[in-house]
Amino acid sequence: MMAQIQGSPSRKQPGKFHRILGAYCNLFAVWVVLFGMLAWVDPGPFLAIQSGMKWFFALAMFGIGATLTSEDFLRIIRRPGIVLLGSCAQFSLMPLGAWLLGRIFGLPDDLAVGLILTGAAPGAMASNVITYLAGADVAYSISITTLSTLICPIMTPGLTALLAGARMEVPFWTMVLDVALTVVAPVLAGTAFHMCFRKRIEGWLPLFPAVSTTFLVFITSSVVALNRDRLSELTGVVFLVCLLLNLWGLGSGYITGVAARLPERQRRTLSIEIGMQNAGLGVVLAMKYFGARATLPAAAFVFLCILTAATLAAFWRWRDGKQLAANTGLQSVN
Repeated sequence: MMAQIQGSPSRKQPGKFHRILGAYCNLFAVWVVLFGMLAWVDPGPFLAIQSGMKWFFALAMFGIGATLTSEDFLRIIRRPGIVLLGSCAQFSLMPLGAWLLGRIFGLPDDLAVGLILTGAAPGAMASNVITYLAGADVAYSISITTLSTLICPIMTPGLTALLAGARMEVPFWTMVLDVALTVVAPVLAGTAFHMCFRKRIEGWLPLFPAVSTTFLVFITSSVVALNRDRLSELTGVVFLVCLLLNLWGLGSGYITGVAARLPERQRRTLSIEIGMQNAGLGVVLAMKYFGARATLPAAAFVFLCILTAATLAAFWRWRDGKQLAANTGLQSVN
């Protein structure tokens, strides 16, 4: 996803190959919905890949890491204040919002823990694509996503233990190791691979986001297949709670940018970054530590956060277009 946004497609192999892969990644929400429907109709093939879910996620993270460069990490060093603001807002507003919503709606323990785990996850990699489509600050988005991903081995299990530990036992240190091996290690390995073989793989960089997209679709589809008999719960309270958490993230992220007096493009970035969580990680951890039903909030959030953020991005682009047309018309009159 990031390779496409940053304009990294190779000069050696331009053209149709990159455009197809770019379109494939941009349609991530479509693939999630389509394959989710297939998993509902015929869960068998998706249940067969259930045992490989953790490896799928690690490979998705490797593909994302392979699109990163040293410049992405240098951005964090150059502008630590606003990047830290984004990560702090993400790891405070969303987990607290999830905890509060679970209390207000009286969710059962496993669903409440699954919701908190979703809120405590790092930013979604798809947020970089949505940020681009929204006309927001892509470099800022990548910086926040990178930092939140690197610190999530401590933050995600720690916040889950803090907010959900009274409801279910949270194996903090086991989760720390698991997240480090599943997320950070593959991302760093992918980045190292990119840096070591940059010239050789330059023309194929757009392939890595496409691989990541594919594996994330596999993960969400397998969750649909596994919870086919339980998904009726999403028609009521669970669906509403996940939607409210998503809207809370989008709204509070933008307000945080306003309060920090950031430019409009960075306000949009914060809105998207905080409103979109790496629910794929939430699915993997919930399945392993808290049971199949605990994956329902994360599975619902995967769909919702992409659809709402993409709609918001389309609105912002439409509004920008209207303002540009109005300004152009005013200039022509003058």
